[in-house]
Amino acid sequence: MKYRTLGIIIAFQLACASMALAVDQSGKTPAGVRYHGGDEILLQGFHWNSVRSPEHWYTVMKERAARIADDGFSAVWMPPPWRDTSHWENKDAGTSGGGEGYFWHDFDKNGGYGTEAELRTVAAALKAANVKPIYDIVPNHHRPGVDGAGVSIPKGENRLRSDCATCDDGDPFLDGSADLNLANAANLALFDGELRSLRTEYGAEGFRFDFVRGYAGSHVDQWMRDTDDAGFCVGEYWKGPSEFPVDDPRHSKSWQDLLKAWSDESHCTVFDFALKERMQNGGVADWRFGLNGNPDPRWREVAVTFVDNHDTGPSPGQYGGQHHWPLRADLRRMAYAYILSTPGTPTVYWPDMYGDDPSTQLHDYLRRLIRLRRDAGVRAQSAVTFKVGDGGLVAVVTGDSQRLVLALNSTLLEPRDLVDDSFVPALEDDGGKVRLWHSGTASSFIVAFRCDNGNTVAGESVYAVGSSKELGQWDPARAVKLEPSAYPTWTGNITLTAAFDVEWKCLVRSDQKAVWQAGANNHVVPNAGASTKGTL
Repeated sequence: MKYRTLGIIIAFQLACASMALAVDQSGKTPAGVRYHGGDEILLQGFHWNSVRSPEHWYTVMKERAARIADDGFSAVWMPPPWRDTSHWENKDAGTSGGGEGYFWHDFDKNGGYGTEAELRTVAAALKAANVKPIYDIVPNHHRPGVDGAGVSIPKGENRLRSDCATCDDGDPFLDGSADLNLANAANLALFDGELRSLRTEYGAEGFRFDFVRGYAGSHVDQWMRDTDDAGFCVGEYWKGPSEFPVDDPRHSKSWQDLLKAWSDESHCTVFDFALKERMQNGGVADWRFGLNGNPDPRWREVAVTFVDNHDTGPSPGQYGGQHHWPLRADLRRMAYAYILSTPGTPTVYWPDMYGDDPSTQLHDYLRRLIRLRRDAGVRAQSAVTFKVGDGGLVAVVTGDSQRLVLALNSTLLEPRDLVDDSFVPALEDDGGKVRLWHSGTASSFIVAFRCDNGNTVAGESVYAVGSSKELGQWDPARAVKLEPSAYPTWTGNITLTAAFDVEWKCLVRSDQKAVWQAGANNHVVPNAGASTKGTL
């Protein structure tokens, strides 16, 4: 079909060159938030069904370590490293599982994702590739048990919420019977020692804290000060204002307010559920109301943006995963273009980058977006402005090296009313729903076009028409005429911008009619010496 989704160029000449920053940034925000310089791009290194992979998941990750770095990621969010012997079953849905790490048993590193030795190996492989391991920490809930490297949490000593519901300093997990009371000093010390061990023995360069609504942010701040004050940290605060009682002042706050308050207390970044909520419930133009679009850089710099993760989205394998709050499929390409070209610390979900399903995997597209972000020097606190009036969302982002103009689901075809004439096309995708320009030089190449079997009658000629501006953007009236160099073969040299993987077709046209090449579109990636052909 001629209006098939536009693709993007893969930078073949850079296939073996890492896109990681030449000099890794470090440090805190001016307010003391541990965001490691604001230059991180995270990969969530697992999904809900990774624990059920035929091959140990740590081995899968180790084999991808060099490619993860080459694709531009600077950090990997690791699965929970502790042994989880739990089993769950939903009889109504006919689903079951266990071992995912979120109802952990003890600190034994021989878990569902692989052995302790394999964990050391994957951590070493990532660090050798200059990719930071960021471990998933689950401080709030624990499956009782004392065997193996057991973690004993005695009952009746105020170490469990069920011992003293009023002394815990956060929301309960489920019925609270497995909920750790982190107001208890013994529990705090337990995690303090384990985080220190993960840093010294397993290469941790930061931590992702699970279910942070269940305990005070001050505990996270203390753990980081004790174990890795210069590391990266991010919390999962997934609780909207409407979930608070009507007489609670937080009931009338915004999603942004709640997230920033937790970040202020913990001095860590926080997943941008304000943006996720707008992606789920608002229009594309509303995405600017996420934490990462806030006019104040102190709010943008703490936002860790994402499209989906192991909880919210689908997962390959049995039962399709959690799927609690998945983004609509038709928004995914726009959503990734947004988080990878705007402020905040973007996170890419493993199945979207490295999944085996070609209908859902976005590797080449995401790699191109990561390259554009790196080249422009977009960071967590980068300046962003939004323009209304062109439909959809239009943003201008100022990176350290370049400026970007992003148009999503917008009527904006040229950015000249927003910026100067130095801006050139950088990417077009999703049938024109995604357009990016950058302040730089556009590369272009002469491509040799050929149409075979171009039989014509008087008044007819053969043309090339396609997805790029140079090929008329599928408009037959703006197609490029070819020459009958060896009739019925028609040829021509056409200069194309290197920003796009171009789709096109041969077309027989006269003043009265146009006959399209049948079947699938032809493709060409503009580069030196490129040629492409179609058959009528």
